[in-house]
Amino acid sequence: MRSAQVSRNTLETRITARIDLDGTGAAKLATGVPFLDHMLDQIARHGLVDLDIQAEGDLHIDAHHTVEDTGITLGQAFAQALGDKKGIRRYGHAYVPLDEALSRVVIDLSGRPGLEYHVDYTRARIGEFDVDLFLEFFRGFVNHAGVTLHIDNLRGINAHHQAETIFKAFGRALRMAVEADPRMGDVLPSTKGAL
Repeated sequence: MRSAQVSRNTLETRITARIDLDGTGAAKLATGVPFLDHMLDQIARHGLVDLDIQAEGDLHIDAHHTVEDTGITLGQAFAQALGDKKGIRRYGHAYVPLDEALSRVVIDLSGRPGLEYHVDYTRARIGEFDVDLFLEFFRGFVNHAGVTLHIDNLRGINAHHQAETIFKAFGRALRMAVEADPRMGDVLPSTKGAL
């Protein structure tokens, strides 16, 4: 079972994340930030991972701490669920379109955190959601999952479409990277012998 549960409690947020990497795409999401829940649902559905994320945060200030800490907690749960990484594909990539928008996400489950995030949103807010917070989400995930992640929005006019293509592509890339590679058997996909 490649699953994990992590809780993170600070003076700003209280978050529990459960993940099953071999799920069916089921999602139970209650972060208090509706657009974040919508994006997390894309990860679950397109990554075929089961996600259960419950969060309480200082939303009376703004959504920053909740969004960032959700990324951190999900990253920690992902790292635990992934285990020793033997026999996985390790690398994943996806291009996803949505009408005029197109995004590319490439991931390496390298054990080394690194983020290249190249997204120029066409507006600063999607409804009440501040799009700058997506960078904080992915930075939190990368630093605590120990992955290298490249995110590029290649084109888009509608900011909602831009965000949705990013999260769908992220889910698809994750799905590819965590899949068992039948040719690898029980081998770690690294010439170093460690990830």
